[in-house]
Amino acid sequence: QVPLVESGGGSVQAGGSLRISCAFDGYTYSGNCMAWFREAPGKVREWVAYFDIDRETGYSDSVKGRFTISKDNAKNTLSLQMNSLKPEDTAMYYCATRLACVVRTTQKWTWGQGTQVTVSS
Repeated sequence: QVPLVESGGGSVQAGGSLRISCAFDGYTYSGNCMAWFREAPGKVREWVAYFDIDRETGYSDSVKGRFTISKDNAKNTLSLQMNSLKPEDTAMYYCATRLACVVRTTQKWTWGQGTQVTVSS
């Protein structure tokens, strides 16, 4: 059983919007931090946004004001609404979970398989 399953990626023109989602095992990860990371070709995986167990959220400077992370505990779904997309947002987006919300590292996170987001100029 795959613990995290992303969906909703695709292609969009610059300035457009996309919403990606992640289905997770609510029983296993109810006490965990949830986050979105992304990895562009030739670049290191970087964090995008997190949703902590106390409902605190955080965003990287590159997406702040454009992306919104949300979590529906009833549906066991984590989502990322992405607006005003730019070509530099093109990447594979990964849903991830970790006991502690330490986003500066990629260690000790459990990952989904990823969903591709492509933004054309």
